[in-house]
Amino acid sequence: MNTEDVTKILTAVTYPGIERDIVSLKLIEDIKIENNKLAIKLSISNEVAYEQIEKQIHELLKSSFDSTEVTFISKKTKSTSYGSSAKPNNRAPYAKNIIAVTSGKGGVGKSTVSVNLSVSLAQKGYRVGLLDADVYGPNTPRMLGVESEKMQWNSENKIIPSENYGIKIMSVGLTTPQSDTPLVWRSSVAVSALIQFLEDVAWGELDFLVIDMPPGTGDIQLTMAQELPITSSVIVTTPQMISTDDVSRAVMMFKDIGVPIGGIVENMSYFIAPDTGVKYDIFGTGGGEMIAAKYDIPLLGSIPLTMAIRETSDAGKPAVATDDMVQKGYYQTITNNLLSQMGIL
Repeated sequence: MNTEDVTKILTAVTYPGIERDIVSLKLIEDIKIENNKLAIKLSISNEVAYEQIEKQIHELLKSSFDSTEVTFISKKTKSTSYGSSAKPNNRAPYAKNIIAVTSGKGGVGKSTVSVNLSVSLAQKGYRVGLLDADVYGPNTPRMLGVESEKMQWNSENKIIPSENYGIKIMSVGLTTPQSDTPLVWRSSVAVSALIQFLEDVAWGELDFLVIDMPPGTGDIQLTMAQELPITSSVIVTTPQMISTDDVSRAVMMFKDIGVPIGGIVENMSYFIAPDTGVKYDIFGTGGGEMIAAKYDIPLLGSIPLTMAIRETSDAGKPAVATDDMVQKGYYQTITNNLLSQMGIL
């Protein structure tokens, strides 16, 4: 077996998080074969990814050589030193403003708010990118009608983001072979993939980068606060007490680590029966107002539970981009209030 044979075999080794092989990514610095011993040098910017790749290489070539040594060249790698939330790095210098949308728990409509906020900003003429950082539940591709698209690379070896409704979109949901493929990743791998989406995507110059965070108060939230100078954040809740309990923790996390909070959005505030017009407070009342008052942060707006918003989200047509002026108005109000809090309007 010669170096060309080894190179062909290495096309089966994928980089964690983007599922592209290490040969096409030009990560192989050198291959040497001597006395049936193989030595491979890689140029990789992430030690976690290196460990995953090393395992794949050993598995593929273990029966072909007496020994296989895989090393990586640290002097050619990008800096992987994390910043702090007090003095964060800037992994997205191309974005003038970075908005993090988060929640204390799942299922409160955080992704719906992220999508409609992004499209609403684009409707105002801003250049907008949406990064779906919810790696275990990436819903934004479906909500924006790009769920069937897969990643492509430009001539500079940068990932080309999907585009629709005037915004650029990057999501882990665009990297998996099937829509139901689970991402069984430890948090270190998930964080590594998101850093790559910040640095290795051809975002272009952006006025706003909106980040759809995963629910909770874990590694991804902390890393994003360490690696990005977040301009403002939006915290989504429902009126339900269980939701506001979890959102309180998210608020306190952002306050503790110094992330500016633009305000609260109360989703699923109430339901109006389409046949009778009767209003039902399915998840209770006043949860968003209570959180806003308790922590002295603005309530940006309330969104009712409606069939129209659910239907447009499932159909890949964000409510703010439809002809229904009532549905559009909820998100336009939130967008205007947030921009006002940021001193832009």
